[in-house]
Amino acid sequence: MDKKFEKRIENFKQLRNCENDIKKAADLIKNAFENNNKLFLCGNGGSASDCNHLACEFISKFQKDRKSLPAISLCSNNSIITAISNDYSFENIFTRQLEGLANKNDILIAISTSAKSKNVLNAIKYAKENDLKIIFLTGKNKTNLDVDIEINAPSEITCEIQELHIALGHIICEIIEE
Repeated sequence: MDKKFEKRIENFKQLRNCENDIKKAADLIKNAFENNNKLFLCGNGGSASDCNHLACEFISKFQKDRKSLPAISLCSNNSIITAISNDYSFENIFTRQLEGLANKNDILIAISTSAKSKNVLNAIKYAKENDLKIIFLTGKNKTNLDVDIEINAPSEITCEIQELHIALGHIICEIIEE
């Protein structure tokens, strides 16, 4: 058990190396909210759960009683996801929703522990082509994707990356509520 806890503690210590990008992401989102733009989130599996969780923190509240903030998880509507998967393809479940909901200068938080999820990469491509700001949360290895902010969780192990991503999301929420 000590090794498991020590590994997690070390991961969180290394996350401090992302401090500037975390602050930039929070400022980008806060600025978008102040300008009546929306925040969209997308990911698969555990990352989809993180998207739902973080959207909830913005819509409801995190730590302070404040105005609801416009955050939409593109992972939360099973009917939409299965219809798009059936009628188009699973690779387009996020892009199709962005087509109907997103506007220029909205924000997309794309989450992929591997940085290889085709539907997430398609959403990033769509967001770039349509002038959305993009925050990409992924694992240890930096990508060459053309995004505004990439935050690399300092691990290559999926569950550890997911632990760090939800912590990143909570830190961003905390900064926005300050």
